[in-house]
Amino acid sequence: MGEISSDPESGPVADLAQARAGDDAAFTRLVTPLRGELHAHCYRMLGSAHDADDAVQETLVRAWRSLARFEGRSTLRTWLYTVATRVCLDAVAARGRRALPVDLGPASGHAVLDQQPRTDIPWLGPYPDAGLPHGPAGPEARYEQREAVELAFVAACQHLPGNQRAALLLFDVLGFSAAEIAAMMDTSTASVNSALARARRVLATRIPARSQQQTLRALGGAEVRARAAGFAGALERGDADALVALLTEDVTWSMPPLPHWYQGMDAVRDFAVEVPITRCPSWRHRVISANGQPAVAFYLGPDPAGPHDGWAVAVLDLRDGLIAGITSFLDPAQFGRFGLPARLD
Repeated sequence: MGEISSDPESGPVADLAQARAGDDAAFTRLVTPLRGELHAHCYRMLGSAHDADDAVQETLVRAWRSLARFEGRSTLRTWLYTVATRVCLDAVAARGRRALPVDLGPASGHAVLDQQPRTDIPWLGPYPDAGLPHGPAGPEARYEQREAVELAFVAACQHLPGNQRAALLLFDVLGFSAAEIAAMMDTSTASVNSALARARRVLATRIPARSQQQTLRALGGAEVRARAAGFAGALERGDADALVALLTEDVTWSMPPLPHWYQGMDAVRDFAVEVPITRCPSWRHRVISANGQPAVAFYLGPDPAGPHDGWAVAVLDLRDGLIAGITSFLDPAQFGRFGLPARLD
C-alpha cells in the first residue's frame, strides 16, 4: 500500500485510518467538505440536479466500499473526483444527454396553446447556485465555477460524448492536469488531449463569447435585480409593452417540459399575451439566482387575494442590459431545492 497523503484536502490522517477501519462517522467527516463541489461536478456532467443527487450518493457508496484500496498516492479529493466521474460516465452511457426545447426543432412563430408536456424527453434542469464559489477552482482552470453552471455552458456540454465532457470539465473547470485525468479515466494522456481539443471546438460554437458572469459584473447587482424584478412585475401587471421594453430583438423563450419555444420579439410578445398574461389569473414572484444567473420563481393563483402555488423557475440570460433569453422550468418540485415555499398564502 502506498503512502497516505498528508495534504490538508484529504482530511486528517487519523480520520482516514479510522474510516478504513470501518468508522462511518470518520468517513463522513472526510467527505462532507467536498460534497458541494462534487455535486456541482455531477450536475455539469449530467445536466440535472436530481441526477447529481443520485450520482453523489453512488459516489460515496462506491468510495466507502473501496476505501481500503485508496493508497494515498493522490489526495482524497482527486480520488473522489475519479469515482464521481466514473459514476457520471456510467449514467451518461445509460441515459444519454439532456435537452432543452431549442434542441428539438425550430422556433414557433406564434403562441401554441394547450401544449402537452413531453415526459419522454430527459430535460435539462436548473441548478441552485447558493453554495457555489466565485472565481476559478484553481490557477489552471479556464472557467469560473459559476460560469461552468450557466445554462448555455451546461447545455453545450450535453452535446459532447461522455469522455470529452469529462475531460473538458476536469481540465478547464477543475484544473486537473492531463496526466491526472488520464489516470482518473484509465486512458492515455494523448487521448485526454485529443478529447479536450474536440470538446473545446464544439463549445466554441455553442456558448457566447461573453459569459453571464462577465455581463452581470458589468451591470452590477442592483441593475441585475432590477431587470429580473421588471420582468416579473410586467407579467404580474399584464403589461406587454413593459415586458417587450426589457427584451432584445432576438430574445428566446422556452418552457421545458413543453416542446415549443419562441424566438424574436414578435413571437415572444404573442406568446406572453396569449398565455401568461391572458390565461393566468394572478402572479406572485420571488427574485432568486439559478445557474449563476438572475432568475424568478413564479407562483400562480386563481385571484390576487388567494393563495399562489409554485409554478416555474425562470432563468434569465442578459445581454447589453436587456433580457436575451428566458428559460422557464415548469416544475414546482424544484422550489424546495431552492429553499422556496411551495405556496404563498
